[in-house]
Amino acid sequence: MWPLLRPLLFSLDPERAHNLAIRGLQFAGAVPPLKGLLRLMYGAPSRPLTLWGKTFPNPVGLAAGWDKDGLAMHGLPALGFGHIELGTVTPRPQPGQVKPRVFRLKDDKSLVNRMGFPSRGEDFLAQRLTHRPSGVIIGVNLGKNKDTPNEDALADYARLVTRFAPLCDYLVVNVSSPNTQGLRDLQHRDGLERLLGGLIAHRKTRDCRSTPLLVKLSPDLSDQALDEAVGVAVDAGMGGIIATNTTLNREGLVSPSRAEAGGASGAILTARSLAVSSRIVGLAGRLPVISVGGIMTPDDARARLDIGAALVQVYTGLVYAGPSLVKRIVSALPRT
Repeated sequence: MWPLLRPLLFSLDPERAHNLAIRGLQFAGAVPPLKGLLRLMYGAPSRPLTLWGKTFPNPVGLAAGWDKDGLAMHGLPALGFGHIELGTVTPRPQPGQVKPRVFRLKDDKSLVNRMGFPSRGEDFLAQRLTHRPSGVIIGVNLGKNKDTPNEDALADYARLVTRFAPLCDYLVVNVSSPNTQGLRDLQHRDGLERLLGGLIAHRKTRDCRSTPLLVKLSPDLSDQALDEAVGVAVDAGMGGIIATNTTLNREGLVSPSRAEAGGASGAILTARSLAVSSRIVGLAGRLPVISVGGIMTPDDARARLDIGAALVQVYTGLVYAGPSLVKRIVSALPRT
């Protein structure tokens, strides 16, 4: 089916094609026979694992950014995902950057996006999560509003932690998107210490300590900055680290849209995200690492797990390899 659908979807504007996929899975999730058919075609075999005291059906998840508002979360498990990360959600609704803001780099099997956290806001996603699907782990990726200055960012993230901790299985502090001006400055040691330390302290006062709190880091950090960021996360008592977000690097790209502003994902990130994930695993000790970025094949996923990542996530790989990618990855994993 995918060989027939891909040319049609690739003939459309990338964001329009993405929205069609979301609506299709939203519809399928509400129609049991369709959801059953998808599960029959794309459902992954069981490869359960336990993390944070929770049982994941398998180690392959959907990265944040694909389903920002939880619209397709009832259809997505039929594609075999062991976990789904929703968001990025912001406290107040915001439209994100002006369109066009997503570009295919077909010759490079990559994407560039400058979405800028478009979100229907916390109220919308929280309402969706009151009817969350069963049998799949749900994470929520958190971001500050565009007009919230960095010195006030803690208040935005704390508000979201309080709201979503009872509604999901883990939370992610996103300070690494390149598409919100100044956001990545929060990864620097002093800013990150204030933010993560403040969130851990806030969480203790709100009785939501049982929900793991992770931080997502950029692939563009220098080795020194990365080491410092991981050290801050470990010292703060975070529940894990996600490596990595999109990149501003364009080295080696040949597609016509390579010069578009925004974060690049897909094959351009395969080597860099693997290297950053490996470095973080070495620094983080027992802190779980979720590796994402440039996972385009089962071998890419296996390489992340082999270096010690606890879980992997896909996004752009789905665009190029199609919805069977999750099943192919999980089927290639050894039984334990």
